[in-house]
Amino acid sequence: MAITAQTQLCGLLGNPVDHSLSPAIHNAAFEKLGLNFAYLAFPVEDLENAIEGIRALGHIRGFSVTIPHKVSIMSLLDSVETTAKHIGSVNTIIKDRGILVGSNTDASGALQALRQGGVDLVNQRVVMLGSGGAARAVAFGLCVEGNIGNLTLLGIDDQERQILAEDLRTKTGVSITANSLNESTLGPALADAQLLIHCTPIGMHPKIEASCVPKKLFHPGLTVMDIVYNPLNTQLLQDAKAAGCPTIQGIEMFLHQAVGQFELWTGQPAPIDTMRNILTTHFS
Repeated sequence: MAITAQTQLCGLLGNPVDHSLSPAIHNAAFEKLGLNFAYLAFPVEDLENAIEGIRALGHIRGFSVTIPHKVSIMSLLDSVETTAKHIGSVNTIIKDRGILVGSNTDASGALQALRQGGVDLVNQRVVMLGSGGAARAVAFGLCVEGNIGNLTLLGIDDQERQILAEDLRTKTGVSITANSLNESTLGPALADAQLLIHCTPIGMHPKIEASCVPKKLFHPGLTVMDIVYNPLNTQLLQDAKAAGCPTIQGIEMFLHQAVGQFELWTGQPAPIDTMRNILTTHFS
């Protein structure tokens, strides 16, 4: 669709942004639905002035937010929705009648990926590997909206893991266990688990043969989701599949967080197949 004086602008705020697939995904979706929207990626170092510019300009509908601004942007917005507040980061801004509202679609994207993968989250026994920003988003999504039974957090950063566990206990009331990530803690945790979610960078391109879960610990009663999406089939997912586990690729969370953003900005159901095709074509 041609750019006009009425075109609504969306975009990405981050640094670096050169390799982002968000412009390709969102512009293909706008075009598919015939919407007069455009999406650009903006490398931003001076976040405060960038937000002032967004406030000053008309025809701006919203932005994605990525590294390194997902936390620091929160204090610059007019309001932040509850789950994003709990997570402590924002990946989406909606501009509505001049008001800037922060949201986080990583949490809802992960839940949607799990549900599309056939997982009934209610009362599930879940193990999560990792305790960083993505893990926080997924964990709060599971505990606040997923109604899981209990969550075991295994991570290598003691302080980060303990802070996340305490935040989850005080803000959600879900039963939380937290331990260091190693084979002696993994074995007992996975033996009893129904769902494993991997939220560390291990296995990401270029170190695609790495995995933090020994093959012998997988069992067919365990569904496995990896949030790493490059490669599409990580070593973790290959090992899980070989053991008879249902698996969910990381591309699904990446896709559904973008779908959530698109629907917040446009108020229309996203053309998911169009968006998925952009991603799968790129990574395969």
